[in-house]
Amino acid sequence: MTDDPHTHIGTPTPEELREQVARTRDELGETVEALAGKADVKARAKEKTAAVKEQAAQKTALVAGQIRTKAQQAARLVKDKTPDPVLDPVLDTAGRGAAVARSQRGPLLAAGAALVVILLIRRSRRRR
Repeated sequence: MTDDPHTHIGTPTPEELREQVARTRDELGETVEALAGKADVKARAKEKTAAVKEQAAQKTALVAGQIRTKAQQAARLVKDKTPDPVLDPVLDTAGRGAAVARSQRGPLLAAGAALVVILLIRRSRRRR
């Protein structure tokens, strides 16, 4: 027989016990960290919120691009189907309207905000 400490079944050496304790501590530390991560509801909620926010931003960008493309297609179709004698005055009128809107931006924004407030008030009253 040899004097190898690993051959003594049932009686570990002090060094083997220290190694076993060290491994157990490491495993226990990893387990505690994993459980703490799962129990941190606030951090998990923030992660989920960030993920949903990113997904919504991607979806918004996709839909905005699709709407922009459809609007351009519709504008081209209207322009192609509308005869020039009708199209020229419409474009002139639209251009003048856009210029007036740009020059009167403040009052238009105020009117839009007032309209939104009125609609929100009506909506809240209907729910009651």
